[in-house]
Amino acid sequence: MLCALAFALCGAAAAVESDPLPVPTGTPREQAVVAYNEGVKLLVEKRYRDAQARFEQALAVDEKLAEAHNNLAFSLRMQGAQNFAASLQHYNRALELKPDLAQAYMYRGVLFTQQGEMARARADHARLLTLDKALAEKLAAVIDGAREQDIYGGISPQSD
Repeated sequence: MLCALAFALCGAAAAVESDPLPVPTGTPREQAVVAYNEGVKLLVEKRYRDAQARFEQALAVDEKLAEAHNNLAFSLRMQGAQNFAASLQHYNRALELKPDLAQAYMYRGVLFTQQGEMARARADHARLLTLDKALAEKLAAVIDGAREQDIYGGISPQSD
């Protein structure tokens, strides 16, 4: 249930938050941004494995493209729990490169929630409140959904 809520809230927002970047023509970064933008298109289409390949291609050309790290992390996370460790590494790198990248705090907070690391999710929420209140509200809904599930140990209460 929590995963479904997290995917619904965060997957729907990806199209707006993963807008393509302007392509800097005639620069070495051009190839990286073209691959990144192709990855964004695939991400919006929910073709996460294909998007992953494009973001990895972009990072092979320009490892300092924070948005590519963020969207690679998202693509990995959306493919399952087996990718959570790699996803976390890319969210962390995105934030190392661009400490005000609100989307990375949002999605890393969702990842922490999925992993049951609520203190870390709340810390990302607190930082997000200073960057983007709308995204902070989305993360709060994911965190609150996890808290509601925990009240009953992951089991829904019986109704009469």
